Amino acid sequence: MPLAPIPPEAFEKIALGIDRPEDVVVGKDGRVFAADHQCAVAEIFPDGSFQRMGPKGGAPNGINMDLQGRVLIANFGIYDREEGPLQRFDPATGAHENLLEEVGGRRLTSANYPVIDRAGNIWCANSTHAETWPQALDGRDDGFLFVLRPDGSAEIVAEKLKFPNGLALSADETFLFCAQTTGADVLRFPILPAGKLGPGERYGPVLGLLQPPGPGVDKGSLGYTDGIGMDAEGNLWVCLPASDKVVAITPSLEVLTVIYDPTGEVVHHPTNVTWGGPDLKDLYIGSIRADYVLKARSPVAGQPHVHQA
Repeated sequence: MPLAPIPPEAFEKIALGIDRPEDVVVGKDGRVFAADHQCAVAEIFPDGSFQRMGPKGGAPNGINMDLQGRVLIANFGIYDREEGPLQRFDPATGAHENLLEEVGGRRLTSANYPVIDRAGNIWCANSTHAETWPQALDGRDDGFLFVLRPDGSAEIVAEKLKFPNGLALSADETFLFCAQTTGADVLRFPILPAGKLGPGERYGPVLGLLQPPGPGVDKGSLGYTDGIGMDAEGNLWVCLPASDKVVAITPSLEVLTVIYDPTGEVVHHPTNVTWGGPDLKDLYIGSIRADYVLKARSPVAGQPHVHQA
């Protein structure tokens, strides 16, 4: 079915007062968790309230979940000039651990978003090794993708990327998609046996301009890509935080605007999209600037993550 735009007024603000909720993940049991700068993760309850869980440290960014219901956390430590490891938090026990602190002899400083496949491989981006993350918005290509395999081995699988950010898998897990924030685009990598990647190629067009808003610059034309998510019909949703917009790249590579708030009063700096609910049509949107999470009904269901299948 065609993707119908979602107006800003269709969204409900939940988890009011949360701090830097960059991403959301929904378990198969319906429990909703969000990144929070004051703890490991925050659980969001059906009435919209939330409870912080686990220790504070770094800047929890993209989050996901494994088959045991443990929350995978990409810690964007560079935000606080700290280390940025790949972590895991178990809501059932409160156990919080670093899964990976370096790969290929390179420290993780800005782990950004993790996604896990059916084989148990955890794919993740490390955005930059700049001293501060705003410095990395100059277009440098020092980011990389890495994989942590079920046997504990880890490897850098793609290099020289321009601030690699959100990741998504195709339904058949033959491709890994990666947003390049300072490329204003999305790359697609073929997934090879043994947890490796083939060469990446641009998927769809460049999605906007790379310059700060100013006189004569329409905010809605900015294309800094952030979190991405695949829906059940093969549309790749891409967050454009500087535009307060979410677009979708269709399987035919057409770009549709799904969400746009020119005022930024509701959809403010969207950084990730996630689906949940019994029909996977409850849409959640995270943000690194808003002190709330957005929730609305989606025109299409999300593609289930492995823990939701």
